[in-house]
Amino acid sequence: MTQANSTPRSTPRLGLKERYAMMTRGLGWETTYESMDEVFPYDKFEGIKIHDWDKWEDPFRLTMDAYWKFQGEKEKKLYAIIDAFQQNNGQFNVSDPRYLNTLKLFLTGVSPLEYAAHRGYAMAGRAFRGVGARVACQMQSIDELRHAQTQFHTISHFNKFFHGLHDPQHMHDRVWYLSVPKSYFEDAMSAGPFEFVTAISFSFEYVLTNLLFMPFMSGAAYNGDMATVTFGFSAQSDESRHMTLGLEVVKFLLEQDPDNVPIVQKWIDKWFWRGYRLLTLVAMMMDYMLPKRVMSWSEAWEMYFEKNGGALFQDLARYGIRLPKYHEVATKEKSRLSHEAWATFNNYGHAADFNVWVPRAEEMAWLSEKYPETFDRLYRPRFEWLDAQEKAGKRWFNNTLPMLCQTCQIPMFFTEPDDPTKICYRESTYHGMKHHFCSDGCKDVFDGEPEKYVQAWLPVHQIYQGNCFPEGTDPTAPGFNPLAAVLEYYHINNGADNGEFNTSPDKANWERWTGQDLSSSQAKVA
Repeated sequence: MTQANSTPRSTPRLGLKERYAMMTRGLGWETTYESMDEVFPYDKFEGIKIHDWDKWEDPFRLTMDAYWKFQGEKEKKLYAIIDAFQQNNGQFNVSDPRYLNTLKLFLTGVSPLEYAAHRGYAMAGRAFRGVGARVACQMQSIDELRHAQTQFHTISHFNKFFHGLHDPQHMHDRVWYLSVPKSYFEDAMSAGPFEFVTAISFSFEYVLTNLLFMPFMSGAAYNGDMATVTFGFSAQSDESRHMTLGLEVVKFLLEQDPDNVPIVQKWIDKWFWRGYRLLTLVAMMMDYMLPKRVMSWSEAWEMYFEKNGGALFQDLARYGIRLPKYHEVATKEKSRLSHEAWATFNNYGHAADFNVWVPRAEEMAWLSEKYPETFDRLYRPRFEWLDAQEKAGKRWFNNTLPMLCQTCQIPMFFTEPDDPTKICYRESTYHGMKHHFCSDGCKDVFDGEPEKYVQAWLPVHQIYQGNCFPEGTDPTAPGFNPLAAVLEYYHINNGADNGEFNTSPDKANWERWTGQDLSSSQAKVA
């Protein structure tokens, strides 16, 4: 009799792709007592047709155990550097206290968007019946929450020394200009799940994210803020995954059915323009708010959209996708966008949550070099006038409220694409009411979904209606100051968080702490 071989049979190890499939696709199931359409009602109402969810490709294939290990290692390094930065008083190594205003802009205008994205991806993941898409959304939702946390933790150190950093989430929900980024994400989150991922994963993360994060992180490095640089590095591998996922999302939709192409194209047109208008704040930051500049907005636009974006849309042309509408208008505006924005903030800096200033002589020389066609001819005279007013003790702020664009919610300061001396003004009538727009792009977005945009919460309208005062305010009281009431509602400490930098406590404190006379470095404007 032959003895049976008792050696246990070895089980072949699964490859990464098979293991990932077991940990994701294997977790899904078809419903029985409720139809799949009842459980997932939102992934069809936009008109998108998906024939095979298994075609969804996750480019990074991170399982949850690998994800936590990978992110945990990054957390250790990040917080070690943050701790060292704090112990060594890194806040005094920044180039100039004006730099801190870029962090105020980032903390109130960008970090809350990370949290909004966390919520949005959680909702989108619940809406997809494809398991791969659900897992991808879950991973990105966790990423975005981590980004919000690390940004708040890192920048909170500066709150001990500088004004305007104390209540970013409250300000994000209320301050007039922060309705621009807030409305972008609320617009996306109130859309369907496929439009949301096209808006955020593709249009924002893939097409425009370099124009957002590169200036802030490189600007931090140039200006000695290594803590901010570190959380940028810590998030970079996540952002790379998000960008790759964004491209895969769009390709997946386009490959599933030809009827998806016009729907996706419309979304790309809409979210390119909405994202571009949002980046007005970044353009202003790059050219005016960084004491040491990385590159001009015009150079960044040429590199990251005209070249990189142009190559992307050449690749997508085989699916029937073209460049987004009005990209040529954005290119025409690249030599004036930042100047128009900073001039406007100089007018309304008393109602913002950061300081403003007239660019110094050497900074105007840099702007002249970078924008030889426009700066000296169109914008230098404005800043020279503002400088003369300040030197005469008559620092000028505009105490009236501007008309806002119904779509992007930015004041109407943009100029005609072919005439930088004429304000661009468009309007549409809907149900007998006129609505105003800063551009053909914003008018197009409104005309495509007027029922959505007539509901926009426009800060100027709300202020005039008395809805932006602290509870219990009596506007009829003798001596009532509406601006002071609005600033209290915003949680802005008047005279410290806002207004002219040269008379700010931050400037005075910096000179006292460091012994540096900032006034002596401000050469007179020629």
